[in-house]
Amino acid sequence: MASPRTAKLFLMDGSPSGRIKCSLDNWVGKVFLIPRTEIARSRDREELAQTGVYLLFGADAESGEELLYVGQARERKNGKGVLGRVTEHLNDENLDYFTHAIMITDSDNALGPTEISYLENAFYQQAMRAGRVRVVNSQDPSPGNVTEEKEAELNEFISSAKILIGSLGYRVFDVVDDAKVATQKENDARPRVEPLLYLNSRGASGQGRQTTEGFVVLAGAKLREDMARSVPDLARKNRKNLQIGSVAAMS
Repeated sequence: MASPRTAKLFLMDGSPSGRIKCSLDNWVGKVFLIPRTEIARSRDREELAQTGVYLLFGADAESGEELLYVGQARERKNGKGVLGRVTEHLNDENLDYFTHAIMITDSDNALGPTEISYLENAFYQQAMRAGRVRVVNSQDPSPGNVTEEKEAELNEFISSAKILIGSLGYRVFDVVDDAKVATQKENDARPRVEPLLYLNSRGASGQGRQTTEGFVVLAGAKLREDMARSVPDLARKNRKNLQIGSVAAMS
């Protein structure tokens, strides 16, 4: 069971829709959520002139599919670091979808080329594995070459960063349903796992379970070809999206 943590979200513009600086107690990292429209205003932030990793979020204009790009940037002699790299992407036609950027740095600027390569690759791989969004990187980032001691340290850094990224509403690294068992012993301190529910009726079959994010239907489910008149409009729209292939299957 995860230990309680204290997350601090500082509204830099006094608004939840503006820039947000995030931190955790006893963690050297910093996470910034910057709307695309506010990137130019953030050039005076010293932390964003450092080495770091960034995530570009947005959606496909036609299908509405959520998109993610994962990148890294080193501190430069001209004083531009992770923010400078994100600023360059404003003129990239392949990334014109993004509306928000999340930038991850550390307070003592101790991240080097090897560390950010490992972080970039780890965030990329975890987003791909979770399958919640389409990752638009043209190639897999290199993981670099780190010692096992440094790997353990960086994995702790990643875990803390993911807490803050998730707190901002971006749960792109969390598998939709990662429960392996549906039973729980008495006095077990682990979070309760909801039981699997099954359906097999009138040509439809499948299984799923209730989660903290709603009811999850597992991959492999089969829909009825015809829909009842009582089916809600949202369900009809989702069926249409499935038919045109704009909804990704998740397991």
